[in-house]
Amino acid sequence: MAKMVVILGIFVADTTYRASRLPKMGETLIGEHFHLTPGGKGSNQAVAAAQAGADTHFITKLGKDDFAEMALGLWQHKGVTPAVTQHQDSYTGAAFVFIEADSGNNAIIVSPGVATTISPDDLVQHQGLIESAAIFVTQLEQPVDTAFQALKIARQAGVTTLLNPAPAASLPEGMLALCDFITPNETESEGLTGIKVTSIDSARAAADALLAQGAGTALITLGENGALLHSQTQSIHIPAINSGNVIETTGAGDAFNGGFAAAISDGMNPLDAAWFGTAASSISVTRAGTAASMPSREEILAVLAAHRP
Repeated sequence: MAKMVVILGIFVADTTYRASRLPKMGETLIGEHFHLTPGGKGSNQAVAAAQAGADTHFITKLGKDDFAEMALGLWQHKGVTPAVTQHQDSYTGAAFVFIEADSGNNAIIVSPGVATTISPDDLVQHQGLIESAAIFVTQLEQPVDTAFQALKIARQAGVTTLLNPAPAASLPEGMLALCDFITPNETESEGLTGIKVTSIDSARAAADALLAQGAGTALITLGENGALLHSQTQSIHIPAINSGNVIETTGAGDAFNGGFAAAISDGMNPLDAAWFGTAASSISVTRAGTAASMPSREEILAVLAAHRP
């Protein structure tokens, strides 16, 4: 099978504001910095996978506007092959990203634009692409029913599937059973299972609940505490890697997912792929921006050589 990563998701232009805190309603604050950069979970993960060495294809919709040109230019520069339609009657998505100056933590509002209209019917033209993937990846920024249908197409073709259930949303019955891998963070894990994740033990309990709903392997990302790889045959805590001072955490989850998918497409086992994704995310947080923070394969391998036990 071709070593190809195929990702369904959205692109948005990130308007990023760094300040000491969020303003209260009716209040105006002076910010410390502003960036206009490419974003969107699906696009970020596609860039991360391509940077990590995978033959990466990205399925989405764009408007016909300046933000669409930003997207197409980004993918050309980063080696992502777009499977994209453009639409005059709507707009390319945008996001408000707040970065807390002291901690680097973030809060985000996403307005997906035309990507909200990606429908199951739109997948007909992309079915062959999905079926030819080594791994298919999606998230929940586009409509859930479209992600569900895409996972069905991939599963029926024997393609490895990964769902990053972000942003948190209720999933239809049977969707997790289509997922070889599910990669929630602590908040998303609680939303899917009702189990508050505050420790490795509670992460294992949440992972068990995800497996009980049909997921093959749960990979729960734990921020500064690393990640938990949990399946029917193994449960391994992967500690976080310190690759330098944290600048911002915005793209960390996308770096992990894209890096993990690239590693799986390259034939790595899930544990090695999880270490690879962890190394990718550890580098991304030392850089500003989302797509711009995604490390190269060589950088990831260098971090692994220095930090993996």
